[in-house]
Amino acid sequence: MWFKEHKKQILIGVIAVLAIAAALAVGIFIGRGKQETPNPTTDTEAVTDTATEEPDTESDADVSQYNVEIFTSGSWDSNGSVGATYNVRFSNTSDADVSAWYIEVEVPEGSTVADSWGCTTEVKGKTLTITAVDWGAAVAKGQTIEVGFNMTTPTAITPSISALYVDGKKQDGSAAATTEEASTEEIEPEERPEPESGTPLENHGALQVEGTQLVDASGAPYQLKGVSTHGLAWFPEYVNKDAFQTIRDDWGGNVIRLAMYTDESGGYCSGGDKEQLKALIDTGVNAATELGMYVIIDWHILHDTDPKINQGEAEKFFAEMSAKYANYDNVLYEICNEPNGGATWDGSIKPYAETIIPIIRKNDKDAIIIVGTPTWSQDVDIVADNPITGQENIMYTVHFYAATHTDNIRNKVTYALDKGLPIFVSEFSLCDASGNGANDLNQAEKWFDLINSNNLSYCSWSLSNKAETSALIQSGCSKTSGWEESELSETGKWIRNQIRGN
Repeated sequence: MWFKEHKKQILIGVIAVLAIAAALAVGIFIGRGKQETPNPTTDTEAVTDTATEEPDTESDADVSQYNVEIFTSGSWDSNGSVGATYNVRFSNTSDADVSAWYIEVEVPEGSTVADSWGCTTEVKGKTLTITAVDWGAAVAKGQTIEVGFNMTTPTAITPSISALYVDGKKQDGSAAATTEEASTEEIEPEERPEPESGTPLENHGALQVEGTQLVDASGAPYQLKGVSTHGLAWFPEYVNKDAFQTIRDDWGGNVIRLAMYTDESGGYCSGGDKEQLKALIDTGVNAATELGMYVIIDWHILHDTDPKINQGEAEKFFAEMSAKYANYDNVLYEICNEPNGGATWDGSIKPYAETIIPIIRKNDKDAIIIVGTPTWSQDVDIVADNPITGQENIMYTVHFYAATHTDNIRNKVTYALDKGLPIFVSEFSLCDASGNGANDLNQAEKWFDLINSNNLSYCSWSLSNKAETSALIQSGCSKTSGWEESELSETGKWIRNQIRGN
């Protein structure tokens, strides 16, 4: 077994007036560069400096493959609980590059993570899953990197690593775990229904919103079904006409979502090449238009949490985009992907939308505009109680990851629809909210019962070969179009069959 549990104790020393406490945790690493560990969150009491102790030379994993360690760089008392900053160090000592990795850590029930950098975290019961993302997802052979997070636990802990997964394989040689349903049953390809004659745009024209329904130019209910790219800065090769044509002709899709991150590495507002990103959007819009498909320009806020943080940039961006594509009947605008953190509907998201929408309307009076909702676009029930007024052709997002978001979020959707709120599922997948872990096909089926019974439009995450569960293309496949059945991931096969109507 390449990976073994590692426990380690921190010596607590008293120096003058400083009490230094350290709690060990587990390790992760994300490639492409290091990042300074931020200070602990400010909602704590009596923050104390803690000396950083370097891990022992003996690692938690077989040094012939991967070395994963976790150590603290600070701890503090937080209202009777213990807060700490955890650094996770991942060293790729194997003879091959790593595309993706994540670990599972044992933690006490009631543990919470306030924020993270270079990774995503999810606590379920006594298991903390730490997944390398973005700049840290790929680790070249011989490379070492650190990621980190702030976590509060009921008591001081010395957590232990229970599992390490590298490129989809658990480091005992087995494949990553799947749900019982997924592990016992192969997803068989199903025959695609005969496509309609003509392109989607030729047949259905400019779309509009009537009640909770998206309807076509003739007023008939119409369902957009397609996929979202991953971040344009990270997977630009999938923005091409042949890829989109594969989605249209082989999958039966009619919409592509162009996800342009705003505040992550390479993001539009965080050092990315703006002209290059706008050129990719133009390539995507024109490719979709030539194929008669619909296309969503997505202002993909995530790390920036609140749309008002980069509102000035958004105003200029949507003024330029709406002027450029004012005469395109197939272009939709998604103005804030997943507001999160402290971003509330009444306090920031709705006022932001009420600023951006008139900017688009100045150039394009009829385009569909999709507005994000609080808590990573889940709280459509809150929005339904106070929607935007005085505007037409507005829809609101709900996002779900089937292994994480179940009846609770579906009930929010039902409530919002009953209140008359038009909903667009602009991002979803079958796994957990990290984009990784096992697919839950049982919950996915329940979601699609709701989607199809209400004629909700949707885009699946993501058109890429990233080594994570939610990617539609297998990580070992370098083709950027014309994928065979065997080159699709489990997620890709399932989504293709859904879009085909099977």
